[in-house]
Parts: sequence; C-alpha cells; structure tokens
Amino acid sequence: MAKSEKYAVGVDLGGTNIKVGIVSESGRIISKTSVKTEAMSGPKVVIKNIKKGINEILKNNKRKISGIGIGAPGIVSTKKGTVQNPPNLPGWDEIELGAIIKKEFGLKVNVENDANAAAIGELIFGAGKKFESFVMVTLGTGVGGGIVFNHKIFRGEIGGAGEIGHVCIDPNGPRCNCGSTGCIEAYAGNHYIKESVKKDLHNHPSSKIWELIENDLEKVSPRVIQMAAELGDVYAKEFIHDLGIKLGVAFTSISNVLDISTFIIGGGVAGFGSPLFTTIKSTMVSRVLTPLKHRIKIVPAKLKNEAGILGASALVFYNT
Repeated sequence: MAKSEKYAVGVDLGGTNIKVGIVSESGRIISKTSVKTEAMSGPKVVIKNIKKGINEILKNNKRKISGIGIGAPGIVSTKKGTVQNPPNLPGWDEIELGAIIKKEFGLKVNVENDANAAAIGELIFGAGKKFESFVMVTLGTGVGGGIVFNHKIFRGEIGGAGEIGHVCIDPNGPRCNCGSTGCIEAYAGNHYIKESVKKDLHNHPSSKIWELIENDLEKVSPRVIQMAAELGDVYAKEFIHDLGIKLGVAFTSISNVLDISTFIIGGGVAGFGSPLFTTIKSTMVSRVLTPLKHRIKIVPAKLKNEAGILGASALVFYNT
C-alpha cells in the first residue's frame, strides 16, 4: 500500500438505504456499511442516520481521511452544499447538508447529486473511462441521471441537470413523486415497478412470480421479476420488454436534445440485464434522429452497487 495514498468517506444517500464506505484515491473500497434511510421520518431522522453510518465506518479507522463526499437525490448546490426537494425524501425543502456534516465531523464535505456522483464514479473508475461524453442512468428507488460532456459533469444553471427520471412520456400517465404525471420514474422506479406488478399479477395466475413470492405479494421485487423471466415466464418477460420500450422512448428525447448517444445504465433495476438493454437500444434506434441511429450504445455500469460510494468519494479527490 502506497503510504501517500489518500482516503475519503463516500456516502450514497438513497431513498431506502444509506451506503457509506472508506475509499482510496485509486478506487479501492477499504470498508463499507449500510444503514436504513427511514426517508418517511423526515430530514432530522435521515441526517441522524447519515451521521450514524459515517461514525460506524470511522470507528476502527486508522487512515487519515481527506474529506467526506455525499451523493444525494434532488437538486444540489455544490457550492453551498444544499439539497433541495428530493422527490423520495419527504420534507427536504432545502437542507444545508454539507454544513451539518462538516460541523459534526470537522472534515471537508462535498455534496453532489447522487446520479451525478454515480456518473463521476463511472467516469473515473468504471465503464465511462473510454467515453468523452455519456449519460449515466441509475434505475433504483427512483430514476436518476448524470450528464458527462467532454469528461466533465454538466450541472445546468442551478445544479439540477440530468433529472432523467422526470422526463414525461405520457402527460396522462400515473402521478410521480415529483408532483407531475407520466414521468419515466413513475414506470421504472423500484417502488412503482413493485406496485404495478402487485396490482396486475392477479390477471396472470399462471405466472411463475406467484411461486417465487410464495403467494405473498409483499415479496414482489425487481429481482423476483428477473428470476421469473430467466425461467421463461411470459408475463415477466413482457413486463421487462414493455419497461425497455418506455425507457427507450425517454432516452430518445434525451439523445436528440443533447446529441449524446452513449447511455451507461446502473442501479438495481438494471439487473434485468440484456433483455432490458436490447429493447432500450432497438427502441432508440427506431426513434432517434437519423444521424444518431448507428451511434447508439447502451452500456451496463461497471461499478454496480458501488457506483454511489465510489462517485461520492471521488468528489473529494477530483475537480469534476
């Protein structure tokens, strides 16, 4: 181990779990932990849980920590360290998260949108290393996005660029947590997928999903849908195909607007794998502007579930 290597704490603030790790400058995760977010309990409880996770990871640490990086949902001001109105964290109108965590631990704190942090992780350590520009999409509790243009994160005017989950594909569609209707997140977010299948499964009594969940609808999850599809279940395969079309429609609009044709996809729902990715690509190729058709690439994220921690830690080390 190089004595001069630097270390940072990376915090991935999700709607369900908060993942915390100590990461080296070269991208090695030295140790990690996870605590429940308890999002519905409001910001004070969530912040208490962030502190709990950081304390837990620092408890037996003997390395010098250069700083703390936090990837958080919502609109983030990287200069102020504030987090505004994350759709899956009720009560967060505007929280000075950076200042709160800095006061608690006495370390430099960098706060960034969680999907931007994941994009930075892929850019520096993962599948994005070989691309100058790409759109990172995280399919998890919600649908997040980060735009990398010429090796730099594009943040927009107030830090809100890349909110791909809130691209509308049907103005008369289901209500989204952001307050709008028909957003892609209202079809592809983890919660929405589970609720959709739970409502629809009674129409498919022969689906293998019933067996996998032991007739308990509360056990429905993207992983179960994936397992059923791998067993040849027609309903599960159709569900994934339909989801791929919806994502492909949303990504087409993004590609046409940005002139970026590479999409790196991570998050738990990306576990649907090749059937999902193939449908997204074929949908996009059939819909994007002609000059983009032959350039469309749908790439699985390399860092998997570690992208958030690695990207958050990279905020401490790199000027992105």
